[in-house]
Amino acid sequence: MDSALAILNNTSSINLVSKGVGRKTSSSFWGESAKKESLNSRFFITQPCNMNLMNKRKLKHGIAHAVYTPDMNSMVYPKVIFQNPKPNPENVAAIILGGGAGTRLFPLTSTRAKPAVPIGGCYRLIDIPMSNCINSGVKKIYVLTQYNSFSLNGHLSRTYNCGNGVFTGTDFVEVLAATQTPGEAGKEWFQGTADAVRRFIWVFEDAKHKNIENVLILSGDHLCRMDYMKFLERHTESNADVTIACVPMDESRASDYELVKIDRMGRVRQFAEKPKGSDLKEMQVDPNILGLPAKEAKENLYMASMGVYVFRTEILLKLLRLSCPSCNDLGSEIIPTAVRDHKVQSYLFRDYWEDIGTIKSFYDANMALTEQPPKFEFYDPKTPFYTSPRFLPPTKVLKSKIVDAIISHGCFLSECNIQRSVIGVRSCLASGSVLEDTMMMGADYYETDSEIESLVARGKVPIGVGENTKIRNCIIDKNARIGRDVIIANCDGVQEADKPEEGFYIRSGIIVVVKNATIKDGTVI
Repeated sequence: MDSALAILNNTSSINLVSKGVGRKTSSSFWGESAKKESLNSRFFITQPCNMNLMNKRKLKHGIAHAVYTPDMNSMVYPKVIFQNPKPNPENVAAIILGGGAGTRLFPLTSTRAKPAVPIGGCYRLIDIPMSNCINSGVKKIYVLTQYNSFSLNGHLSRTYNCGNGVFTGTDFVEVLAATQTPGEAGKEWFQGTADAVRRFIWVFEDAKHKNIENVLILSGDHLCRMDYMKFLERHTESNADVTIACVPMDESRASDYELVKIDRMGRVRQFAEKPKGSDLKEMQVDPNILGLPAKEAKENLYMASMGVYVFRTEILLKLLRLSCPSCNDLGSEIIPTAVRDHKVQSYLFRDYWEDIGTIKSFYDANMALTEQPPKFEFYDPKTPFYTSPRFLPPTKVLKSKIVDAIISHGCFLSECNIQRSVIGVRSCLASGSVLEDTMMMGADYYETDSEIESLVARGKVPIGVGENTKIRNCIIDKNARIGRDVIIANCDGVQEADKPEEGFYIRSGIIVVVKNATIKDGTVI
């Protein structure tokens, strides 16, 4: 929003101002009338909007001074006093959706919720939205869970305990687990994202949450560093009922996402879920609107929804209770209704963002962390990512070659070769082992030397990677036991395969060694 200063001399007509409208070459704004008999007048200004709507919402977006003077040449110009409205994080609550079954991430989600899947060596997916909330000052957080939530609940309680210094006062992190309630609908599982939020919407009608003006709805499976307060500022400045965070998208990937089409004011006029063919072409956005560099604008003709929303609380209640009482999905049902009946704005997010929805996207996101320079980096002293506190020794490396890799703490690497790989906590690699383009999640515990000797003596395989084993293009889940002289490389180029009895699956050509699997000595995959 632009600042404004009106300097009026004694021959100036102030009829325009007295009507409550000041004009600039780039925009216009509404204001209160200036009095002719007063030498000093001031008026409230905001973005172009309906005056009745302003009065109804009691908006006071800022103040600009209009000074009436007989001599403009001798006028000392005062400093423009204008401030954009700043949303108060105390009046914002966040809901992180963590209850999906995560079928596209199977087998990584066979025993855990999708937001609990490890990423980047020592983090979990849930740490991304949680840390973004904390760094943005949003510390009233609800996490909705349903499937395989045991490890997720444990991680949240260990990492984001409100007594550990991250939170103060009225801040909280609460897990809202799927539960049965009175009535037929209450006997079923969550039927979708909208249904999950609806089941707990009564939380925002509680007296202790009477000051919650906006509700952030976040996904638990995205990788990005985002300042939610900037997102909320856009929402507040535009007087929106709903604001959708969006990213520029090229045509090759656009049909995999929910797309929005906006006008020149950033208002969402159309919303389509994974359109194809002519429907996809219909969702192209004028590249001049986005303000992207010429090359980027030519490639990215679409705006994809990130699945990150902010609702005014009363609008969210109205949509879930009255407008769409039987709708189950936010993206495909609630948002199109909001676009039709309410003011829905867009927020263009220009930094790195990745939807971790499939095995391939998960694998690619982890491998991208090893690039130089990486598109995304967990380390940032100003906006760190938090995770479960661990008391582990430094990683020990003996006569090993490591190139473009992430090595987490508590690992033992002996005479091994690691290239373009992510190695999780407590990982153990024996001499002669080679890992290339591999994501190894590590282990939940150590085995003692005596336990390892006993296992080897009985012909069994200890946790970790055995001697002279070669692994490439692979995801190794936690506590996997991979023996000696094993080759895991998918040399035949198989795209899809299910081998649970042998301890692995293949998805999009990527081998996934499942949690607690045992791959015997000499195995070739």
